Amino acid sequence: MSETTKKWANYLLEPTGIVLDGPNPWDPQIKNPKLYDRIKAEGSLGLGEAYMDGWWECAKLDEFFHRILSTNIYDRLGLSLPVVAGFIKAKLFNMQAVSRAFQVGEKHYDTGNDLFVEMLGPSMTYSCGYFKDTTDLTEAEDAKLDLICKKLNLQPGQRVLDIGCGWGSFARHAAKNYGAKVIGVTVSKEQKKLAEELCAGLDVEFRLQDYRDVNEKFDHIVSIGMIEHVGSKNYRTYMEVAKRCLKEDGLFLLHTIGSLKSGSNTDPWIEKYIFPNGSLPSLKQLTTATEGLFVIEDVHNFGAYYDKTLLAWYDNFLKAWPELSKSYDERFYRMWCYYLLCCAGAFRARSIQLWQIALSPKGVKGVYKSIR
Repeated sequence: MSETTKKWANYLLEPTGIVLDGPNPWDPQIKNPKLYDRIKAEGSLGLGEAYMDGWWECAKLDEFFHRILSTNIYDRLGLSLPVVAGFIKAKLFNMQAVSRAFQVGEKHYDTGNDLFVEMLGPSMTYSCGYFKDTTDLTEAEDAKLDLICKKLNLQPGQRVLDIGCGWGSFARHAAKNYGAKVIGVTVSKEQKKLAEELCAGLDVEFRLQDYRDVNEKFDHIVSIGMIEHVGSKNYRTYMEVAKRCLKEDGLFLLHTIGSLKSGSNTDPWIEKYIFPNGSLPSLKQLTTATEGLFVIEDVHNFGAYYDKTLLAWYDNFLKAWPELSKSYDERFYRMWCYYLLCCAGAFRARSIQLWQIALSPKGVKGVYKSIR
């Protein structure tokens, strides 16, 4: 490590209050002095891989990232080769084309149902909880599912399409508590397998299917944490599929993580290790994609709750690790902790958002009731 590189690292951290080898729990403890050269060359990808390799430690990774992302550190960091490569790749290719649709299922969601059962808890809901009136994860997830049903004004016997159905948490809640008939589509064979077990006996069907192949009418459509895998080149197609599958008097509830800036790719470390081909939409991108197709009835941002959700998942993961460690190695442990805590810090910094957007094909008669 040259003296120049060390000065550069201190310059980057100056606005954050983070001190290298400092006394605070958010201060990184450097185990390998080559870390700085690696970060300068590879940016966030190098930072994450170096953590996985044990080159640095931090007692409070979530607060480290909160402080990092609350400043303009990425402007000071500049463009790294992985960032530039990701940008070019996203511009030249459709990274979420039909031929790639199942990659995220195989890479992430098929990691192991044992992992997700322990981490997510009884609700098996892999999206932001609604902590308005509770501090309990399961209650918050149930509240979120109920919030969606109420925003749809869901009635007994209505058919609902769940695009990106996960392990069937919404389908189970809607069928059990509202008498709905739900069709869920997923690109993960492991999700489909467990969802069918969890929803046995209910009026629910799960399909291993790309969203572009759905072509039938439904009273309502929900999409919970799915459009993050769709990509900017396909947002319009996604909305067109929803429009053709939705009855004229129906509602489409879109639940998504969102970016404050429009883009076409994601963080290189997240893309490589967690969500391949992922991309967070901006409101501008989403509203542009809906033009001429939908009326935007309501936008609800409760992204601050994702910090609480991720920390609850992290606590569950830590408690389960002694058993999970029989199936996953130490490098996976460091990777998964890094994933959960860097995302918690990002939501705490409000650098990424969580939106629920209610859409109708021709506008709700009267006034749409915004449920909170």
